Amino acid sequence: MAGKIVLCRCEDMTLSDLEHSVTRGYRDIEEVKRYTGFGTGPCQGKECLAVVALQLARITGQPPAAIPPFTSRPPLAPTPIRLLANDPAAHRFADEGGDESDEEH
Repeated sequence: MAGKIVLCRCEDMTLSDLEHSVTRGYRDIEEVKRYTGFGTGPCQGKECLAVVALQLARITGQPPAAIPPFTSRPPLAPTPIRLLANDPAAHRFADEGGDESDEEH
């Protein structure tokens, strides 16, 4: 098969990266995650976990059911949603007061 086969788009992890990690001795999903960084991007593994697990099973000769999902961990410190909002008025509640013009949004 020619070309680059991307398994994790968030962290740009390829099938070649997975194969390399297995040859280095990383044979379970947690070890592969730590070695390659897959599952640590914006999707937190929602898009790539199943694909990586299936390929890991194929490469190691294990049944797919023998590969448990990696442990999900929340961010070290939660990010307040107001920091992610584009509209400064989007995080204001009705009982906080403020400009009447802000309530048009």
